[in-house]
Amino acid sequence: MTDYAEITYRVADRIATITLNRPQARNGYTVRMSDELADAFGRADADEDVRVVVLTGEGKDFSVGADLSQGGFDFDQNGPDTAWQEPAGRVSKRVFQLNKPVIAAIKGAAIGGGITITLSADYRLAATDSRFGFVFVRRGIYPEGASAWFLPRLVGMGRAMDWMVSGRVFDAQEAHSAGLVHSLHEPDKVLDAAYELAADLAANTAPVSVAVTRQLLYRMSGMDSPLPVHEVDSKLIASIMSNPDAAEGVLSFLQKRPPKFTLSPNNDLPEFLPWVKG
Repeated sequence: MTDYAEITYRVADRIATITLNRPQARNGYTVRMSDELADAFGRADADEDVRVVVLTGEGKDFSVGADLSQGGFDFDQNGPDTAWQEPAGRVSKRVFQLNKPVIAAIKGAAIGGGITITLSADYRLAATDSRFGFVFVRRGIYPEGASAWFLPRLVGMGRAMDWMVSGRVFDAQEAHSAGLVHSLHEPDKVLDAAYELAADLAANTAPVSVAVTRQLLYRMSGMDSPLPVHEVDSKLIASIMSNPDAAEGVLSFLQKRPPKFTLSPNNDLPEFLPWVKG
């Protein structure tokens, strides 16, 4: 899938920009948008020229959530026990699995699926006019996008319970204070801030180190003990003697020059990592 109807995709300066592109519907979330987003994230993950992904929305809003005006979701007719996957989770799961950092640049409304698809991103930068809401209980439905797993890890169980059980809409300052978003910017500056952060990550971090680190945090920070994490840490640190990126990181620091890392997440992830399939 290379031609998209409800998103746009472009690559420049090692940054892939994925844009929700239904401004006439305030970027209302559809099944087609979901599938296009999942495809675009996979495309960015596979592209050796892409170091960072920026996710944003065209128009005044990031996304007002599910747009059911076009007939609803593609529910499996065989019932709730089938393998059907709800649309927001198709995207949040793909971002979770990514080997590259993702920065969400949010302005205006980010409601329902419009916020849950960003929870697995590495950064959420928001405009001062942003509004957020996990409004599911006010519609008689349920949280999606695996948000009941992601949200408490970002803001704590108490705040997650408040936002999800009340379903209330809250402003950018509350989101920032709670840690849902990393920084606030004027509406016309939020995308610039995302690109500035993306450029720094692309220029100064090692792709394989980033891929391993984000998955260490996601997959191992919830372990019952630090012992299995330390076992993986020990193997990783022992491997740096044969790691050209580690040598380059030290040399570039000593020589006071930008690093030129050569390892690729698509080809050079350590095979001993528990989540890497050999």
